[in-house]
Amino acid sequence: MAGERTIVVTGCSSGIGAHCARALKADGWRVFATVRKPEDLPGLETHGIEAFLMDYARTETISDLVGAVLERSGGRIDALFNNGAYGQPGAVEDLSTATLRAQFEANFFGWHELTRQVIPPMRKRGEGRIVQCSSILGVVPYRYRGAYTASKFAVEGLSITLRMELQGSGIHVSLIEPGPIATRFTANALAKIKEHIDLENSPHAADYIRQLARLDGSGPVNRHKLGPEAVLKHALNSNNPRPHYPVTTPAKQGMFLKRLLPADLFYRLMRWTD
Repeated sequence: MAGERTIVVTGCSSGIGAHCARALKADGWRVFATVRKPEDLPGLETHGIEAFLMDYARTETISDLVGAVLERSGGRIDALFNNGAYGQPGAVEDLSTATLRAQFEANFFGWHELTRQVIPPMRKRGEGRIVQCSSILGVVPYRYRGAYTASKFAVEGLSITLRMELQGSGIHVSLIEPGPIATRFTANALAKIKEHIDLENSPHAADYIRQLARLDGSGPVNRHKLGPEAVLKHALNSNNPRPHYPVTTPAKQGMFLKRLLPADLFYRLMRWTD
């Protein structure tokens, strides 16, 4: 890609998005980063990053973002890193349809809208990279993460279909499937489970005690958890980017065991994984 490369990175208030935005800027990219709250803009702007407000659940903010980026860049978007998301914990039977729909608005439909809007300028240039920060839970299901798992399974299916449809266009689509990463993700998930799940009156009340301990940090520490830098640079610089990039040991093990084991044995094994 000749000239200054441009990339849109979403979910940059903290964690993976914030780290990748700053690191890509240092690596010579022109970074257009998004956050949902005005108070998160200065932390990016002080690093020379062009920051915007965007909410996946509000289509008008997506259109405003793309319009502003195209105006500033002279119509050029080389890459998109869809990253902004949240996890809604809770047993499937405890999830209201409204809660599940909100999860999909933020984690799936908004991603689709932004992706559709950046493809035309990429097609015009005949090249581009679309990198989706999925999750190992988009490949391997996990108890009490049904809403998040469903949204990531949807991202996986739609993205691989898009990858096949874009073959020959010069636009490459890849998925990153992180396992445990040290971010504010679990803290946000803790707030969501308390907001939307009736913890005390659920038939899963006893299990929720353990789930809350995992989310608030009082439970066992995951020794495989990596920092957000583990996600950086996958698929952006490769001449032949792969469709899948599992990140962290648990993610790689999960994908391997799913391929290796009979389905019934694998899902029984996952039933007792905590």
